Amino acid sequence: MDDKGRLKVPARFKHDLDRDYPDNKFFITSMDGLAAQVYPLPEFEKLEARVKRLEQSNPLRNKWLRVTSYWGQEVEMDAQGRLLIPARIREKAALKDDVDVVGVAEYMEVCNHEALSAEVEDHPFTAKDAQELSELTTKQIDS
Repeated sequence: MDDKGRLKVPARFKHDLDRDYPDNKFFITSMDGLAAQVYPLPEFEKLEARVKRLEQSNPLRNKWLRVTSYWGQEVEMDAQGRLLIPARIREKAALKDDVDVVGVAEYMEVCNHEALSAEVEDHPFTAKDAQELSELTTKQIDS
């Protein structure tokens, strides 16, 4: 990440993003301020539409909308393949210099390197986790 808060999208993600989302528009938000979630705008709009279909009186619906709005900002990737991470998230998550970019299904997560490293080391993927994931994915395939 550069001094202005722009993330250079890693080449392994940029190729797919250019192919699948040529308009280069993204929505960057966070659920807790500890990492940035970078959604291609169409993917975020799909998720937002699903949430908005919930009853207006649903407190989780309203909390999700408030939180994603608070942290969120629509951005466009520049010609050099950079995305401006919102200042509010950069400051809270200590996103500067070396950050980690992780692919998480429909979005990329941008994390402080030290924080992610500590989390992964403190909570490794166990044999029990592998078994549970196998069972869940098997159920999905059978459905």
